[in-house]
Amino acid sequence: MSAFFLSQLLIVVAICFDLASFQFKARKEIVSCLCVAGVLISSHFILLEQWTPAGLMMIATIRYFTSIFTTSKSVMLIFVFCSLAVLISTYIGLVSILCFVGATFQTLASFSKNDKKLRQLMIIGTSFWLLHNFIINSPTAVVMEILFITSNIVGYYRYYLAPMKSIK
Repeated sequence: MSAFFLSQLLIVVAICFDLASFQFKARKEIVSCLCVAGVLISSHFILLEQWTPAGLMMIATIRYFTSIFTTSKSVMLIFVFCSLAVLISTYIGLVSILCFVGATFQTLASFSKNDKKLRQLMIIGTSFWLLHNFIINSPTAVVMEILFITSNIVGYYRYYLAPMKSIK
């Protein structure tokens, strides 16, 4: 089995966790699913020898786990600086910047105190990852990001827009 094929299989499993994540209401359940997906996505990028996103996803996995227990802005800044260190040490051009910006928005999201802001910031961050994955030619990662955004929007609608319609 080729490294590329295995990397794509890991994304298929990660998709399951990503899709489940935003169907939960509690932010701890959301970030727990994202933590598991992060391990798989990081492995995907390692197999593709994409070191900036691999490093950023390793940090994201630790970040998601940490954010289960705290929403401290000081801790959040530590993760932003760790991501910046990965960017500087692995920089190869625009693709590195795209995933760094995506990771930064997702870091802000992870440490949001409520799931509404978490969802909003995740949509922005995921959009940068979507563009990154398209540029590096990882078709299942592109599908994953599209499904992730869709799941997020569906969850946002269920919890924040649909209840407003029933009030009117």
